[in-house]
Amino acid sequence: MFFATRLGELQREGRYRYFAELERLPGRFPVALFHGRNPATDGASLRQTTPREVTIWCSNDYLAMGENQHLRQVIKDAVDRLGSGAGGTRNIAGTAHEHIKLEKTLARLHQKESALVFTSGYVANETSLSTLGRTIPNLLIFSDAWNHNSMIAGIRNSGADKVIFNHNDPADLAAKLAAADPSRPKLIAFESLYSMDGDIAPIAEFCDLADRYGAMTYLDEVHAVGLYGPHGAGIAERDGVAHRPTIIQGTLGKAFGLVGGYIAGSRLVVDYIRSHAPGFIFTTSLPPIIAAGANWSINHLMNSQAERLAQQASVARVKQRLRLQRIPFLETSSHVVPVMVRNATHALEASNYLLDYHNIYIQPINYPTVPRGSERLRITPGPFHTETMVDKLIIGLSEVWEKLSLDRAA
Repeated sequence: MFFATRLGELQREGRYRYFAELERLPGRFPVALFHGRNPATDGASLRQTTPREVTIWCSNDYLAMGENQHLRQVIKDAVDRLGSGAGGTRNIAGTAHEHIKLEKTLARLHQKESALVFTSGYVANETSLSTLGRTIPNLLIFSDAWNHNSMIAGIRNSGADKVIFNHNDPADLAAKLAAADPSRPKLIAFESLYSMDGDIAPIAEFCDLADRYGAMTYLDEVHAVGLYGPHGAGIAERDGVAHRPTIIQGTLGKAFGLVGGYIAGSRLVVDYIRSHAPGFIFTTSLPPIIAAGANWSINHLMNSQAERLAQQASVARVKQRLRLQRIPFLETSSHVVPVMVRNATHALEASNYLLDYHNIYIQPINYPTVPRGSERLRITPGPFHTETMVDKLIIGLSEVWEKLSLDRAA
């Protein structure tokens, strides 16, 4: 009864998550086959008799590297060389040569001495932050108010004292650092690019404060790696401050087109986490075939601007068309385009309408991912979204705004 009641509340509020069953089509991204909607409750499925093609507009495969034919061939070749799995933890089954090569590439990407690979970005954040907070005596962690759930979970699970500072606010952080005991070890945890609003942190100012108050810094670059900077190392590289954060955390599962997470930092800091982090020590390692693919993808994007330039052109095209139609979205300098609906039920209705009538897939973003009243459709234009696809997107969104009587931008 408890579970049914709580799920019913989610459905009444328009926050229940229906998963669209999609089948990727290699070489045709962002086009995919849509099989139907799948409620998570009892396995019941609103399947279609015949799958139909839809255009995905909300993928975090930002540069479509997951569809890159060269990357796919690298992984196929790696399967023949290495087999499919990892065989266990790196401590028990052994560290694969591909893991070492990947970590050296990641360290070079971020201008750090060392790197460590995890099974996901979430695990990298949760286990690194929880390990630091749990094992450094009396550590005080300063956390941006909009940090990702993985960072929040890591800090909470560490049991360390924490101070929440206002989002992207150096003045508030400075005041809270000044109020803290000068003798306590400190860590400032924040993201470079916040994926729901697309806004960017003042990394240099936060690092200046860390220097002034003797704090370490932990920078999550998950939504920026591959996309920004001359080599795709993220916002810190773009801003010329990649050498300053104590630890940089990133993912292999977004712009690099695979799966996995990592941290990069000094040899001592990375070795310390490697030696103390349960989420690394006790879990099966990333399959070597994935490490081989990631190594190729990172090296490719360190030297190629084509994917980034095509994506940036697509983002600019979509933003301009939204402005012309007065469809409200959050104006930022990043690739994330949050189209603001500001109502959970309407966001779900808008998503369903686009899928049912325009073959456009954009998942609604509701609470608790974003605050109530800021519900949205989060659009991430990619390098292979054509002008025809953009035309169809704008037509569909304009119809939604009329159908639901949503407010236009001023």
